[in-house]
Amino acid sequence: MAQTQLIISTLKKTLKLHGKTYAEVAKHLALSEASVKRMFAQQAFSLNRLDAICQMMDMEITELMQRVNDSTARQINELSDEQEQQLVSDIELLLVTISVINHFTLEELLEAYTLSETQCIQHLAALDRLNIIELLPNNKIKIKVSPNFKWRNNGHIQKFFRENIETEFFHSRFALPQEKLIVLNGMLSQESNAIFQRKLERLAREFDAMATEDSTLPLGDRLGFTAVLAMRDWRFSVFDRFQKNS
Repeated sequence: MAQTQLIISTLKKTLKLHGKTYAEVAKHLALSEASVKRMFAQQAFSLNRLDAICQMMDMEITELMQRVNDSTARQINELSDEQEQQLVSDIELLLVTISVINHFTLEELLEAYTLSETQCIQHLAALDRLNIIELLPNNKIKIKVSPNFKWRNNGHIQKFFRENIETEFFHSRFALPQEKLIVLNGMLSQESNAIFQRKLERLAREFDAMATEDSTLPLGDRLGFTAVLAMRDWRFSVFDRFQKNS
């Protein structure tokens, strides 16, 4: 599935390079624009449709696959422990890092935050040295992390977010229309647990795909949402005294 996400991501970038819109793809495939957008969001492509999209750009599928391989060779999936330590020790740099990974441009950084242009460029230069981005002429940003990039398990960044999730994220009634809290509790077999975890992973990939898709929208049309997907063998400690094996 990660490979599928990389192929679709490369396809979208290639369409953009060729100046092709979803409306043009829809016309070429004899579909509605909404159907094409849904196809990209769900990453549901037949080989025939993938081939047809490549043909409208005068490309072969093999050419697209070569672009995928080239991008994979240049991209990183995880930072080193030292790199994460450097980010978490500088809150401004961490803010810029997270924003850039979410496809912020320099102009959007200046629009969203109180940082000066000089500060932003200094942080972008630091990210370039860390190999997270490539800072191009006119301060354009090329992200070098892969679509399946993740923070290190139990690393400095995960610990930082975990501490803040515990103190801030759940300090809400989750009553607004754009909020949702669902707490599930039940007895599952190990097999069902594994199936549900795979569904959580697929949902996380869909979230990433939507975020990438929406990254082309104006900053004012996007909000910073956080979703926490977690599952573990856990019971309320208040019930421990009733457990026969406690």
